[in-house]
Amino acid sequence: MGRRIAALAIDQVLATGAAFWAFDYTFPDYNGFAVSGMFVLLQIVFIPTIGGSIGHRLVGLRVISLTGGWAGVWRPALRSVLLGFAIPALVWDSDQRGFHDKIAGTVLIRS
Repeated sequence: MGRRIAALAIDQVLATGAAFWAFDYTFPDYNGFAVSGMFVLLQIVFIPTIGGSIGHRLVGLRVISLTGGWAGVWRPALRSVLLGFAIPALVWDSDQRGFHDKIAGTVLIRS
């Protein structure tokens, strides 16, 4: 669980920085929706291309298809959109798989 939280924190910092850069924000005019959108966009881009988000890869995690191997494009996109709503990530099963991973047919593993 610690790796997942660390990866989420790294990704959130990167998304905040990217949103601030892309939309020329500063802390007084911070827009949470822009940051959340950037978070989802970064997840959609990096999971299919490098096998996980930047945070995942830095802490030694990888996202794969439930059947193993490359997750494709639509699975990470669905996973990321669900993760953007945050509720699926707060619900998990006995295998520590989040609801967003169950719906998308993905699994987060150590790489």
